[in-house]
Amino acid sequence: MDVVIYTDGGADPNPGIGGWAALLRFGQHEKVLTGNHPSATNNRMELQAAIAALQALKRPCHIQLHTDSEYLRKGITQWIENWAAKGWQKKGKPIPNADLWRILREEAKKHDIEWHWVKGHAGNRFNERVDTLARQARLEITPEAQLSEDVPRLYLRASCKGNPGPGGWGVVLEQEGETKQQSGAVPKTTNNRMEITAAIEGLLMLPPGSEAQIFTTSDYLFQGATRWIHGWRKRNWVKRDGKPVANGDLWRALDQQMGMYAIHWVNAKGKEKPALDEAGKLASTAVKTA
Repeated sequence: MDVVIYTDGGADPNPGIGGWAALLRFGQHEKVLTGNHPSATNNRMELQAAIAALQALKRPCHIQLHTDSEYLRKGITQWIENWAAKGWQKKGKPIPNADLWRILREEAKKHDIEWHWVKGHAGNRFNERVDTLARQARLEITPEAQLSEDVPRLYLRASCKGNPGPGGWGVVLEQEGETKQQSGAVPKTTNNRMEITAAIEGLLMLPPGSEAQIFTTSDYLFQGATRWIHGWRKRNWVKRDGKPVANGDLWRALDQQMGMYAIHWVNAKGKEKPALDEAGKLASTAVKTA
């Protein structure tokens, strides 16, 4: 059975902050890899995605590798041996990205690989997925000040009377000069569960594939979504001490949602944001209906 790999990478601007992603599939199993760099180019991120995917394999494999980068596919199938034979020079000048091409060449030799070009943004669900994951990786290290004002902003708040007790959540969406609001309540819950629910419901207000900035005052939600969730997923939602992850059902749901969006999380604790205050009022009002 072949290992099927999809890779993608990019930088915004180019050169600029970069992100890459790779999806490895073997039968019913799959593995997702992502990474980023504060100073990169589209081409370097495309190469890094392919390198990381091949390095993740423990033994020689027959691989179907799909990329929407002609630079990557033609480089590895048509140009690379000539570059190597000429000392990684072209017309007396160093080959761009020669450091990564050298690594990729050595990694590729370990496997039997068929390199396929797939048209980007043409409906291939796996290509679309790695595109979203690569943008997500890039946004993780993109400073808020550099984010376009065209990117939708979700402001999340939660409220709970007692812990557990009646709880509510509120979301304010700012997009293209318009504001939308949404809220909900649960008769018996915790503040943490409402924070996660707000994130899930907020993302559902946007079409899959969208970029989004999410503002939260919850350290639990921010740290969970940006740091802890990757380890939880790898350990099948069990903590290092062997105990189940608290609120695992909601974290799983959020993890699935996050895979369909390119998200920049903002820890807005202590920041003055009118939309956060409004989301807080929505959550408090919702509690009264729980």
